[in-house]
Amino acid sequence: MTPSAARGILEAIHWKPAIRWVIDEIRVMRPITFSNIRRNEVSSIIKGAGYVMKKVAETGSAEPFYQDTRKDRQQRATMMLRNVEYVVKAHFELTKTAGKDDTKEKHYNIFLRRARAGQCYHQPYFGCREFPVSFELVETRSLDKPIAESRDFGWMLYDIDFSDNMTPAFFHAEMHNGIITIPAYLHDEVNV
Repeated sequence: MTPSAARGILEAIHWKPAIRWVIDEIRVMRPITFSNIRRNEVSSIIKGAGYVMKKVAETGSAEPFYQDTRKDRQQRATMMLRNVEYVVKAHFELTKTAGKDDTKEKHYNIFLRRARAGQCYHQPYFGCREFPVSFELVETRSLDKPIAESRDFGWMLYDIDFSDNMTPAFFHAEMHNGIITIPAYLHDEVNV
């Protein structure tokens, strides 16, 4: 899992403009296995209702409101991780938009309450909505140990800087005994 996917999971549980989640560590709890899937997609989008209403206003009639998938269909192959389990160690920082009432304690307690209850604003997912996440809060040091494997993953997406024309930031990801430590210098580079 990329740090940006881990951040997305935490933001699904609790996000406000006053805080910014920072991923410190990702623990891989199950052996890494892959699976391949093929899916049918369309290469174009159907014109929205706003477009149809504008056409009707301009011309008095509209084009048919459907999409012929025989023309636009594409097959995409995906190699994906299978049967995954992670423990994410993270913290949040207050942003410039934090007000007087925004304290670390307040947001920490909101996150704890929501995570303990399994609540989220939207279904968290692993980078793509087709891969939903089930989560639970780990409040004590888990007796479960990460996998006993070390691996060099090469360049991995850290995050995307949306304040700078969607610039991606990458880091050299290495797993040592099941733990991927995110370098601290990255935390300040991307202002999400």
